[in-house]
Amino acid sequence: MQSGPTAPQLDHLFWRGIDGESLFNYSIECMNPNDKIEFKARLFAEFSRIGKALSSPYRLQLLDVLAQGERSVEELAGELGIPVANASQHLQVLRSAQLVSVRRDGLYARYSLAAPQVFRLWQVIRDLGRQRLAEVDRVVAQFLKHREGMEAIGAEELRRRLQDGDVVVLDVRPQSEYAAGHIVGALSVPINELDKRLREIPAGRDVVAYCRGPYCVFADEAVALLRERGRRALRLAEGFPDWNALGFPVEAGPAGRRRSKAD
Repeated sequence: MQSGPTAPQLDHLFWRGIDGESLFNYSIECMNPNDKIEFKARLFAEFSRIGKALSSPYRLQLLDVLAQGERSVEELAGELGIPVANASQHLQVLRSAQLVSVRRDGLYARYSLAAPQVFRLWQVIRDLGRQRLAEVDRVVAQFLKHREGMEAIGAEELRRRLQDGDVVVLDVRPQSEYAAGHIVGALSVPINELDKRLREIPAGRDVVAYCRGPYCVFADEAVALLRERGRRALRLAEGFPDWNALGFPVEAGPAGRRRSKAD
């Protein structure tokens, strides 16, 4: 039965200048059929851990919320409307698949996405679902009927208009999420404070409201209120995490400290 290359054979290939990829291919070619099957089975079993961790709507919601910034398990449970014990169990599944990380803050544990790629993974799942699953559009049409008459603007166009200086951008998420990261120059006006703070919004320019993502309704509520008050308002079709993933300018902190790639 044929086996993999021996140590002398590997040394010979190394001294002949064979690169790592060629050496890997040589090793694969020399595997016997049973080893190849075991190799693929074990490799894809590891990959499947990601899929299994994402096979719950609650765990997908956790990723969506954590894309806004770190949270405690109590805060996450409140966002999802589930018991703290259940939220903790879901977080442990995500953590075992290396999708979330935890930071100790005294007696509390603060959870966050383990890497930017985790949000991009959720983004792909979200967008693929919208493209391939007709039920997604039906659910959106049922619960977000008001959007039919509401103008939206894409991230690319908003970036251009910000550069031109002809638009006011409102971040209507909670202040803690604004502090964790926001579009450069955006004003923090949480949706529950907007009605009382309308005078703070500069007049004479279009207003663009944004929130957590394409299925967050904070921006919808803000646009509806602004239009009732006679302002021309639009919603950002995407959310802050999508803007950030595009590499567009962002800031962090209440005072808008510019966040660089090194941060």
